[in-house]
Amino acid sequence: MPDTLSIPEAALEVIGPDGARRVVRVSESPFMIGRGAETGNHLQLPDRRISRSCATLTYDGTCFVLEDRGQRSGIFVGGEKITRQALKEGDTIHFGLADSFELIFRAGDQSLPQLLTRLENISTMEAGTGGLQKLNMLLAATALLHSNLPLDEVLANMIDHAIAVTDADRGILLEPQAGGPMRIRLARQKGGRILPIEGLTPSQTAIRFALDQKRGVITEDVAQADFDLQAAQSIIAQRLRAVVVIPLFASSHPKTAESGEMQLRGELLGGLYLDSRKPAAFSNLERQILDALAVEAASVMDNARLVARERERQRLEQELGIAREIQQALLPREFGHTPFLEITGMNEACLTVGGDYFDVIPLAEDRTAFLIADVSGKGLGAALLTTMLQGALSGMSIGQEPAAVIAHINRFLCSHSQLERYATMFFGILDCTGRLEFINAGHPSPLLLRKDEAQSPFPAEFFPVGLIPDAQYKSAVFQMEPGDTLILFSDGVSEAMNPLDEEFTIARLKDSVSGKGALAVDEMKASILASIGTFTRGARQNDDLTLLLVRYPGPN
Repeated sequence: MPDTLSIPEAALEVIGPDGARRVVRVSESPFMIGRGAETGNHLQLPDRRISRSCATLTYDGTCFVLEDRGQRSGIFVGGEKITRQALKEGDTIHFGLADSFELIFRAGDQSLPQLLTRLENISTMEAGTGGLQKLNMLLAATALLHSNLPLDEVLANMIDHAIAVTDADRGILLEPQAGGPMRIRLARQKGGRILPIEGLTPSQTAIRFALDQKRGVITEDVAQADFDLQAAQSIIAQRLRAVVVIPLFASSHPKTAESGEMQLRGELLGGLYLDSRKPAAFSNLERQILDALAVEAASVMDNARLVARERERQRLEQELGIAREIQQALLPREFGHTPFLEITGMNEACLTVGGDYFDVIPLAEDRTAFLIADVSGKGLGAALLTTMLQGALSGMSIGQEPAAVIAHINRFLCSHSQLERYATMFFGILDCTGRLEFINAGHPSPLLLRKDEAQSPFPAEFFPVGLIPDAQYKSAVFQMEPGDTLILFSDGVSEAMNPLDEEFTIARLKDSVSGKGALAVDEMKASILASIGTFTRGARQNDDLTLLLVRYPGPN
């Protein structure tokens, strides 16, 4: 009973003893091959030496597998006798017989249905009057285009086949370049020989016309062509009589214009250019073959371009991953509690790397500095500036006062950053008596949780750092009471969005911590994050999220 497993597009190219070719779709699995129709064969090969039950082609979910069902002289794939063999694109199948049928397996891909359709639409009359050899060229070129050979070698073969089909003197593969005419990527001449690209001058008039019209231009006799083409200097200088230009587009969608000629749409990948010093006469078959080659070549170039982009994306992703590891390594990993300080924090970037930064800097046994900063923007540029922030801080002596620290950072960023970025920052130094000396440079006020009530007593009174070189900063002093907790946050917390595009807000943040002063700082951090998660309900966030919690338990 036939397998109901959905199978991909595939075909068998059948070459008869007389050299005649046809293409048969593999439409079922198993696909039966043999002599006659009595045993339910899908492909019938009229040779008495071939068994009635000869072979099956079955799709096993990953590939097509050929199996010998009793061919007396054996089944051969690529010259090797097989019993069961997984097939790949271009595999040749023989039946151990001289002057008998040969099959070529054509693996399915997005271009196969179009190729089969083009072959089916080619008239029998043309194929029977000399077109057979050119059809063979198309099939051979298509097999090469979808082979595993290096891309330039594949494209060179495509140009050679186009030259052979048109009897042109030379063929050129063009590729676009930003802000200028198309440049030559490969050049070949009749006989499959390399043509040096230095000094080549394809007709820019014909190329521009094809690109402007977004369709192929086939001029069989320049003397009878449009006057602009006749008068083109490169055509006159090179005494050209026939010119072919076919633009190559990504995801080409042929459609017939009023003139009946093929029109193409999509992103321009390049162009196939052919010319000759003698007039030409292109049959309808030859035009179809040129169109087929162009579509297949565009498909290969498009795939190569996508593969290159994917590799570049993976490389950038890997480098960003390394940048993330470095950035995370800059943040405090462990928060050792002292008799006068309990502290914890976290950072979560909305992209691979982010622009939020926090740090804890022990100054002495009885003094600790801490800060939170939010760089304008997101991503790699913001992450670089956070690294500069740490660099500026790392050079500070432990005896510096907050105003001197912030002024130094501001001058450092203004002189070193050419990114037109700045950072909001809250910087504080807490000692064992609860004395907090701080500066708020444009940052949202940290919350103060005192006796289970949340307040915002630290307004932003100064410019962000990195914005104005000569900005002035002055510290203020606040007295912490035993049990007070500071909750420092970036605006990624207060502006976290739910699916309705509503913000979490500072008011909700206050509600989430009010009445929870008895929680340990790690438990409070987890409670805040849970409240944000409940509110956002899995909505994608557009800003980095950073928390830093600092508690003053009381004097020693």
